[in-house]
Amino acid sequence: MTQTKSAPSGRGTLYKGREGMWSWVGHRITGVGIFFFLLVHVLDTSLVRVSPEAYDAVIGAYKHPIMIFGEIGLVGAIVFHAFNGIRIILVDFWKQGTRYHKQMLYVVLGLWFVTMALFSVRHLMIFFTGGE
Repeated sequence: MTQTKSAPSGRGTLYKGREGMWSWVGHRITGVGIFFFLLVHVLDTSLVRVSPEAYDAVIGAYKHPIMIFGEIGLVGAIVFHAFNGIRIILVDFWKQGTRYHKQMLYVVLGLWFVTMALFSVRHLMIFFTGGE
């Protein structure tokens, strides 16, 4: 019985842990997170018709100081999903999109970082000063 080594077939996973894969993973995770936020938002808003007291209790829970980080995380997910969605549109519909997909991802990450830094500072200032 002889053993033969099979030559690499070139088949396998499409992504190898590079920028495209992480962009894909981030887009899916943020999309699912945004979906669940919207689901919870619709449910808690609908409480006002069922029980105004329950609605007030839920809204009161959202005023807890820890929720400021939840709000920053939500905005971070929305901003990444939006910027990366524009990148995906460009990759799909622009002839040079696949050639520049890595550079566009770095632009998305840069825009996300700047946007989130500005938003976070402003949001935390509002929180700590108690108003706008």
